[in-house]
Amino acid sequence: MISVIPQSAMNALNPIFTIGDQIMESILLHENVSKREALQRTKTLLELVGIDGERWRSYPHEFSGGMKQRVAIAMALACNPKLVISDESTTGLDVLTQAQVIALIKSLQKKMDLSVILISHDLPMVTAICDKIAIMYAGNIVEWASTGDLLKNARHPYSQALLNASPDLGNPEKEVVSIPGSVPNLVNFPNSCRFHTRCPHAFDKCRQEIPEFKEIKNGHYTACFLEEEGNHG
Repeated sequence: MISVIPQSAMNALNPIFTIGDQIMESILLHENVSKREALQRTKTLLELVGIDGERWRSYPHEFSGGMKQRVAIAMALACNPKLVISDESTTGLDVLTQAQVIALIKSLQKKMDLSVILISHDLPMVTAICDKIAIMYAGNIVEWASTGDLLKNARHPYSQALLNASPDLGNPEKEVVSIPGSVPNLVNFPNSCRFHTRCPHAFDKCRQEIPEFKEIKNGHYTACFLEEEGNHG
């Protein structure tokens, strides 16, 4: 089973129903259990994400943003999924609460043997949680590698630009460099590398053809003509 942790729990929760009713709804819809069993599982799920089980009677407006996000995580785990898709699950939360939610997801991942797909623009957060990273640009995956390999040896110019644009708390003197230009027309993509207008290494082939996404070494994939030409910047 696959479940989703929504981007904004503040908007995902129905304000006129208790959080317990909302968690129980998915259990009762997908599993053949009594309401009593569903309620007990709801309390257990709330305890699992760090909320008093007796708060099942509470309404969303009685919870903080971080607690609502924990409720959303509990809902995602209600039917024992094997894969959880987390879509920008810390959006709108303060830095401390973000760290708590990240720690919770990592803890639950190990405790419940979950596979997690984390969708985010926050690269430092992704590297803190994920074993492997897929970098996407304009709807296409341009690089895929283990987290350690990507951080040490990013090959696609967009991946390199993202790393250069991310602050490093361990190195406060690092210069943060923005990525020039803008994304291509998302309605009518050019028949070329989608990043070529912003890439400092682009050459004629990049402007005329679409690069193939392929493995450049064990478990490391990229879509870039620089690899083929042997003149990677």
